[in-house]
Amino acid sequence: MEWPDPTSIFLVFVLTIIFIMKTQKFWNSSFREDFPPGPTPLPIIGNLHILDRKRPYWTLLELSKKYGPVFSIQMGCQKMVVLSGYKMVKEALVNQADAFAERPKIPVFEATSKGYGQPFEITTVLTGAVANIIVSILLGERLDYKDPTLLKLLSLISENARVLGSPSVTLYNIFPALGFLLKNYKTFLRNTSEMHSFIRLTFIECLKVLDKNDQRSFIDAFLVRQQEEKSNANGYFHNSNLIVLANNLFAAGMETSSTTLRWGLLLMMKYPKIQSKVQEEIASVIGSAQPRIEHRTKMPYTDAVVHEIQRFANILPMSLPHETTEDVTLKGYFIPKGTYIIPLLASVLRDESQWEKPDTFNPEHFLDSEGKFVKKEAFMPFSAGRRICAGENLAKMELFLFFTSLLQRFSFHPPPGVTASDLDLTPAIGITTPPMPYKLCAEPRS
Repeated sequence: MEWPDPTSIFLVFVLTIIFIMKTQKFWNSSFREDFPPGPTPLPIIGNLHILDRKRPYWTLLELSKKYGPVFSIQMGCQKMVVLSGYKMVKEALVNQADAFAERPKIPVFEATSKGYGQPFEITTVLTGAVANIIVSILLGERLDYKDPTLLKLLSLISENARVLGSPSVTLYNIFPALGFLLKNYKTFLRNTSEMHSFIRLTFIECLKVLDKNDQRSFIDAFLVRQQEEKSNANGYFHNSNLIVLANNLFAAGMETSSTTLRWGLLLMMKYPKIQSKVQEEIASVIGSAQPRIEHRTKMPYTDAVVHEIQRFANILPMSLPHETTEDVTLKGYFIPKGTYIIPLLASVLRDESQWEKPDTFNPEHFLDSEGKFVKKEAFMPFSAGRRICAGENLAKMELFLFFTSLLQRFSFHPPPGVTASDLDLTPAIGITTPPMPYKLCAEPRS
């Protein structure tokens, strides 16, 4: 993030003061004495000074040790309530689902919703493979992995996922008036505009060959419904909704699954004994046949490994924010309607009361003493309640089939000169938490 000159700093200061004066919640008496406790905020910046700028969920995990499973934090002028640990996240998102069901208005989204044997980097090809599933749903066809359109889409979505987790976009969400100063915010707007332009041109092309008796894709189905309801001025099937919906499906459907799979291959290189055990089960159950989703129930160890990859990778540590729809009491604390809620999924997936070795990659978390797969209620990588990920079932199928197919055909090793102990499991930065960039060797299995 670039720092502006003194004149800009003064202007920012004036705008910030105006913003504060207009932000009624900051002075609002609705935050009563029984509002969840938290660190004392400073004027203007709130608790921003104590946050890890790149990985704020690390700070929230530490604060939960001090303040308990329900606490508050102030981002600028915005008070937020953080839910920590499996029991509290479940209590709010599942047991009191209606009260915690809303999404808050997040400024950055509001602004955009109008060679053999050689080491190689797997991100592009893996993301492209996952992306083509969404492309086939939306468009009814697949794109070649070298298609410039697909490569451009992957680039836009990857960059947006990175900048969304940057400190400057976090700053924008707290102080939207500062947007004109922030490079990453402008990058997000530009990339989203390009995505919208692509989607707009795509459904215009679909209109040219639209046949309501032969609906080939999601966009076809939407356009047919649009024509059927064109007399309804207040309907949902209008072009703006289609653009935003398709954009969200592209972004969510590509980034999360491919990020999880990249973690999976890194962890298989880190723990080669686990990789070998998965391959033994694949050979025993599937052999050389094409993996199918029906195989999953016969492959408890592989299923456990896929689940543990999701738990350990923790790719959405702060979930997506919620907002209370009404005044609500949680663990004796009063939380008013309209409060910004952070379900800290990192605290659930690493909850010491729910996982034997929460900080260790351990597939045994999902296996009983007889080696049978066991479900865990604290397994919440897709969140929970009314706002649970709409693509959960598709993602689960994708992860199992991709992971099984890859390990059926290849063994994955670090590049020459790199040992398993050298591999870094520190997450990178973004709205999701991908692994640091790495290269691997894929050795074909006979």
